[in-house]
Amino acid sequence: MTPALKGQKHLVAGLFAGIGGIERGLSRAGHHTALLCENDSAATAVLRARFPEVPLHRDVRELKALPEGVSLLAAGFPCQDLSQAGTTTGIAGARSGLVGEVFRLVEQHRTPWVLLENVPFMLQLARGEAMHVITSAFEELGYRWAYRVVDARAFGLPQRRRRVYFLASNVGDPRTVLFADEAGEVEEPKVNGHPVACGFYWTEGIRGLGWAVDAIPTLKGGSTIGIPSPPAIVLEDGRVVTPHICDAERLQGFPKDWTKPAETVAKKGARWKLVGNAVSVPAAAWLGRRLARPGVPRTFDTIPLSGHRYWPTAAWNLGSGRVAVSASEWPVRLRYHSLSQFLRSPPNPLSVKATAGFLSRTKIAKLKFPKGFLETLQVHLDHMQAQPIAPRKTQRRRVAAAAPP
Repeated sequence: MTPALKGQKHLVAGLFAGIGGIERGLSRAGHHTALLCENDSAATAVLRARFPEVPLHRDVRELKALPEGVSLLAAGFPCQDLSQAGTTTGIAGARSGLVGEVFRLVEQHRTPWVLLENVPFMLQLARGEAMHVITSAFEELGYRWAYRVVDARAFGLPQRRRRVYFLASNVGDPRTVLFADEAGEVEEPKVNGHPVACGFYWTEGIRGLGWAVDAIPTLKGGSTIGIPSPPAIVLEDGRVVTPHICDAERLQGFPKDWTKPAETVAKKGARWKLVGNAVSVPAAAWLGRRLARPGVPRTFDTIPLSGHRYWPTAAWNLGSGRVAVSASEWPVRLRYHSLSQFLRSPPNPLSVKATAGFLSRTKIAKLKFPKGFLETLQVHLDHMQAQPIAPRKTQRRRVAAAAPP
């Protein structure tokens, strides 16, 4: 099949828009958003402030039609029922099941292109039921499709964030967007005797750690203890801190204070949930550039998908059957920003309660922790406990005082 390489600037309808990560990224490539749909009040406060000219609908179930001329339907549909941090009830979950509204609108409008984004856990949950439902629906509608797991670190951001980007079309070849670039497998960085900032999730400690060298683990809308929260970072000098919300926004490719409007309708902590649920702006921008200027698909090894239990990290079906694709999770390799140098806003020391809780969980865990990690946390805890108790406002200002002596 010879791919059609004629691109275009798309008119976009953004469903489950969150804080507009997909739309902001696509706009960088010249695409225009004609409609946004989001029902979370904190997220809609952000959308109204950042996309004031775009019509905003609150309930996708009540959206009767798409604007005239929409050529790309984008949807980062809710992942709570598909992620390891969520309920893991699968595609039939009340929230993730809303992807059915995407199928309804696609069938009604025969939208030329459809872009979906979600967590990679959907590839294995219930033996890949979610992917089977989604791919089968598009195949029945006569669409060609392709998907690829992409790591946000490919775009230079020090956040290990793996996401599935699924693209379907009834007019073009989705490979010209998703598989025209390939940087190859990238070796995970290691701590080779020299200090480097490492991220982990202090809300874990029994089943996992989320350990990331020179990066933070995936920013999440929730956690294993049920609250949206920042990850922790062990800095080179031994401090154990959590990043500022403004740096979390930047780790997703947004300008700092992008989510500030949410504070007009929700508590400040709600911003962590919004950032954790957002789509990486640089990833969406990469997709937008390839949609505007498709490339020739690279050559990859492929294997027919038949009788599979779990879905691979990349695959396509151009009408002649589903195949697994040997593409890496790094389509590009932009200049990397080391974690400690990336942080601009003063971080906060990991609290006594958070540190003590994490350490108590590690005592009953059967995990293998990095050498010296638990000892560093204990030093941090001892130092924090030795600090005099100060009024709350003063504590908030103490951003550097957590350094062990």
